[in-house]
Amino acid sequence: MDPGASSPEKQDKENLVGISSKRLGVCGWILFSLSLLLMILTFPISIWMCLKIIKEYERAVVFRLGRIQAGTARGPGLILVLPCIDVFVKVDLRTVPCNIPPQEILTRDSVTTQVDGVVYYRIYSAVSAVANVNDVHQATFLLAQTTLRNVLGTQTLSQILAGREEIAHSIQTLLDDATELWGIRVARVEIKDVRIPVQLQRSMAAEAEATREARARVLAAEGEMNASKSLKSASMVLAESPIALQLRYLQTLTTVATEKNSTIVFPLPMNILEGIGGVSYHNQQKVPNRA
Repeated sequence: MDPGASSPEKQDKENLVGISSKRLGVCGWILFSLSLLLMILTFPISIWMCLKIIKEYERAVVFRLGRIQAGTARGPGLILVLPCIDVFVKVDLRTVPCNIPPQEILTRDSVTTQVDGVVYYRIYSAVSAVANVNDVHQATFLLAQTTLRNVLGTQTLSQILAGREEIAHSIQTLLDDATELWGIRVARVEIKDVRIPVQLQRSMAAEAEATREARARVLAAEGEMNASKSLKSASMVLAESPIALQLRYLQTLTTVATEKNSTIVFPLPMNILEGIGGVSYHNQQKVPNRA
């Protein structure tokens, strides 16, 4: 490749309006002199027409005989505009919010969604914003809509819902690169809302509920397993000392009695019941013998 040949990007920048380095010709200087002479002859009336006030957040792009003067914008403060040959355009340098209306998008997993957002941008080069694009604000607005649809169309629904910040950052980078030649600097991009169909919302809610129920069942099963292990350990301790079971009965009776219940069910060991039953049986046998 020839080192003297310029790259396509450099050629595009040189061909842009407002970056031309051409100066006024002989006719231009003659008209400039006549305009200046006219302003001097009509002084001081002309001074009120030629002096313009530019606010702090504004810049003025002055066209002299159709050519941009000085290659940079003028202001803030007072600027001099020559009669008949100078025309100026004011440019606001403050940050502009661009509200993107809801865009219907088909995601990569074939889900139709509506996504809206907002773009904050400002003009850093008034000359490029006036000379290189017809309507810089309308062009930025349309480009933001197209970029939002293109970027979200390559993502799945779960990625859109979970990675809003990453997607917004990628959109900001693409917009900033595309609007650099227009004198635009994108400050921030935010995705406001992601609207999904009602049927899909119900399906996602049912899936989330099923997941929660599955987790609850797993936790309940783990709790029952831990409880069974504890009961096993307790039964082994009670088996080693029979009197401990009697103490446990008494403790249970005390706990039930504090709740002011009218009926108390108190379990007794089977050997006690067998002993009581044996005594009553022997007593019944002795009574007829005495008779």
